This record gives sequence, structure tokens and C-alpha cells, in this order.
Amino acid sequence: MHPDPVWISLPVLAAAALPAHAVQYLTIDQAQRALFPEASAFKEARVMLTAAQRQTIEHTAGVRVRNAALSAWRVDAGGKADGWFLVDEVYGKHEFITYAVGLDATGAVRGVEIMDYRETHGGEVRNPKWRAQFAGKRAGAPLALDEDVKNISGATLSCKHITDGVRRLLVTYETALR
Repeated sequence: MHPDPVWISLPVLAAAALPAHAVQYLTIDQAQRALFPEASAFKEARVMLTAAQRQTIEHTAGVRVRNAALSAWRVDAGGKADGWFLVDEVYGKHEFITYAVGLDATGAVRGVEIMDYRETHGGEVRNPKWRAQFAGKRAGAPLALDEDVKNISGATLSCKHITDGVRRLLVTYETALR
């Protein structure tokens, strides 16, 4: 005996109606061009943080280093070093947020781009005005949510974790890339 076709189709219809929450906004190449439109080359740097570097970063930034391997590219423009392009992941509420940070040749933030956002809420962190709050920040600069970086209602965890991640990457630059 075959099951009633209505009962078979309901789960299929329900699954098809669920919204997709994982969105890739930018590839690595697109994020590189967004943050460094004048760049002539991006040279991938294989950086593995030592235990001592990780400890220094964690102590200074106040944020745990989850991965010793750093996704970093040296940026060249016009034949000279122009900065660093870094890709990182932080937790949102339940899922990872992949983002990129562009640092100029002095280690100051040029910009932040959200590459992949997998959460159901909090995607407002893609707002250019919110991300612009990081521009010009350097290691040691105040970078605390609700003090130096404005929060977005409904995106608090995404805002906090991206802010913490940027602070950690700035200290990582000073510790391992400078």
C-alpha cells in the first residue's frame, strides 16, 4: 500500500518554503578588489602563529585565537607594499561569519567587508555605515562595542564578535605581520 501523496508532498513543500540563510556576498577576489581597488598584486603569505604569538595576541586583544593559521595576503600597488588583506571567521550567534579586513601599510584599517553571512538575523552588519566605524583604527585603539563601535539592535552578537575579531586582527598585525 502506498502512502497518501498529500503526506509525502507536505514535508517537501515545507522544506522548499524555508528561507536560505547562508549568503556569500563576496569571494576573496571580490573582497580584495573592494578593499584595495588600486592593488597590482595580492601575494598570499603563509603565516602560522607560534604559541607565544597566540598568547600575546590573546592577552593584548582580550580575544581567543581559535586558529594558528592566518589567512593573509600582502598587497602591492605600483611596485611597493600597500598593506595587508586578512580573511577571518567569527561566530555570529550560531554560525560563522566570514569577513575581510584591509590594513594599510601602517597597520590602520582601510575597511571591513562581510564575505559570508550564515545567520538568520543580524545581517545588518553589512551596512556600510556600521563597517565604516573601523576605518583608521589601529592596534591599541579603543575598540569596544557600545563604546567605540555602535551596536545594531537585533545584531548584537554579530556586532560584538566582528568588533572583537577586528581588534584581534589588529593585534595580530602588530605581533606577526609588521
